Parts: sequence; structure tokens; C-alpha cells
Amino acid sequence: MIRILDRLVARTFAVRFVVFVTSVPVIFVLSDLTERRDEFIDRQLSGGEIALGYLFQIPHFIVWASPIAALIATVFTVHSMTIHREIQAAKAGGISFHRLVLPVLPAGIVMTAGAFLLSTVVPALNRKAAEILGDRDVYGGYRNEFVHQLETGETLSIQQLVVNTGSLGGVTLEDRREDGTLHHVWAREGTYTAADGWTLRSGKLRIVNPDQSETSYTFERYRRRGLDVPPEQLLDDPPEDQELGYRELGERAEALQRSGGNPDKLFVRRAQKLSIPAATLIIVLFGAPLATTVKKGGASVGVGLSLSSTILYLMMLRLFEAIGASGGLPPFWAAWSPNFLFLAVGIVLLWRVRT
Repeated sequence: MIRILDRLVARTFAVRFVVFVTSVPVIFVLSDLTERRDEFIDRQLSGGEIALGYLFQIPHFIVWASPIAALIATVFTVHSMTIHREIQAAKAGGISFHRLVLPVLPAGIVMTAGAFLLSTVVPALNRKAAEILGDRDVYGGYRNEFVHQLETGETLSIQQLVVNTGSLGGVTLEDRREDGTLHHVWAREGTYTAADGWTLRSGKLRIVNPDQSETSYTFERYRRRGLDVPPEQLLDDPPEDQELGYRELGERAEALQRSGGNPDKLFVRRAQKLSIPAATLIIVLFGAPLATTVKKGGASVGVGLSLSSTILYLMMLRLFEAIGASGGLPPFWAAWSPNFLFLAVGIVLLWRVRT
């Protein structure tokens, strides 16, 4: 009997989750398309290009929709059992409410893991979508005559950067050591690979000692530790936050911090890369006891509970993000506070449910 109920509850929850998690992205796409239609017309994009661009964005929408879909699926599953007195029947048979909704928990864990895995490919797909929709050049952008400070503190001066080919022209690298020695590197060109970073070619290394004596070397190839910043990060118009992964966001935030800027917003966005997928499971724990607090009403009640809770969660997410970006909260707490608050309310509701 228990196994039959477990399968029934898990299947009902899973089916409704899949329906909603695939439906919500469609709403996101239609809303965004309506807002940006004139932009696409001005860029002379074909219907196929627009469809392909949004297709690459679907995983991003699914990750954002997962907590919403989990809440809706949980509320509709439990509320339906409540108004049809299936929960009362289960209790009469000696099955508590906690035991009845237990199959929702492993299903929520699986869906949360899926959201985490999907979020790892979202940045690359978002970059591809931005290229197709004309929001960004095909990372074949270029930049001339600029200076960049490396993590090691060295100053990198570049005459020309071409991102698409991963190449530099006219590179100067200066590094003053703690003992006062100045290392000055000039190279005609440089090439980038993900494995080795930047390799400078056809240049000269000049070492100026504290006593002003000099030593010079010429080289065909020059490579050193720390010279591995990706070409995209050297652009003056770097990728949007949603086009960067967890590690890339951290690197950009640290680079901004070194240059004297405020990196708090980027650190919050990085923490949200983990907190938003994790919200899928937390929302399940919150939605199950919430749905059983209303004893009457049909689908409209479920819609009302889900919609109001979703709006509240999104408002809290934006509110705490703004607080964290302004330095009012550490990035971790700014990203995770909505989850912790919903989890706390869910635990209280679970404790108060009659079993």
C-alpha cells in the first residue's frame, strides 16, 4: 500500500513539474520576444535566427523556472490530495502527512541536481545566443591601445587585441620585483590557448637592476606564470554576467577589485549560481505544508498560492541582490537569504501540520 502511494505521489509531482518547467520558459520567450521585436527587425534577423537564439536560451530559462515549477508542482499535488480528502484517508490508514509527501523529497533532490548540472552549460549557451541575436559580436571583437593589470600585479600594455583569433599585437609587459629589479618584456605578437595561456613571440626581455645596470635577451617564444587571462576578459565590453560561469564571475570580480572598482554585485551573482538551483529543493519543503493549510477551493486556490509565493520569492531575490550589491550584506548572505527564509518558514509549517 505504501509503495503504491509513494509511486502515485512521486509520479504526480514529477509529471506536473515537467509540464510547468517546460511551460514557463515559453512564457519567458514570448515576453522577451514581444519586448525586443523592434530590435530584431532593425538587425534584420530572420525568423530562423531568432528561433535558434531563443533555443540556446532555453536551458537558462529552465534553471530560473525550476524553483517556480517545483513550487507549483508541490502545491498542486498536495492541495489536490487535501481537497479530495486523500490525506485524511491516508491518515485513517495510519500514514502521517510527513510520510505521505516523503516521495516528493527524493524527486526534488533529483530535480535540484538536474538544475545544477544544467546551470554549468548555461553560460556557453547564453554566449552563443547573444552572438546569434546580435547582442554581441561573435567574440571576434577587437580592442586597440589599452592597459590591463594582471592578478600578479604586472602591467600589460597592448596595441591590438583580436578575440576571435586569440591574438595580440605589440605587447609590453612590465613587472617590478620586490628587490627593485624591473623586468620589461616587449613582443611583436602573442597567441592564446586555454591550456597554456598567452605565448609571446618575437620579442626582447630587458632586465634593469637596482644599480641601473641592464641585461637584454631576445626570444622567439616567451611564456610565464599568470599570463593566462582569457581574451574575452580583455575587452572593454566584456560578456554579460549571465554569459559567465561561477569561476569566470569570480575572476572578473577579483580583477575589478584590483582596479579599484566595487565587485560586490559580481560576487552576489556568483553566489546565485548556486543558490538559485538549490532553491528548487527548498521550495519543495516550503510548498508541501503550505498547500495543506487551505482545506477548500479548486485549482484557482493552487494557482493563487503558487503565484503569490513565486512573486514573494522573486521580490526577495532582487531585494537581497540589491542589498548585497551595495555592500549592505556579504555576497553569500545576499544570495542565500531568500532560500534560508523560505526554508525556515517551511520547517515551521511542517512542524505545525497535523500528522
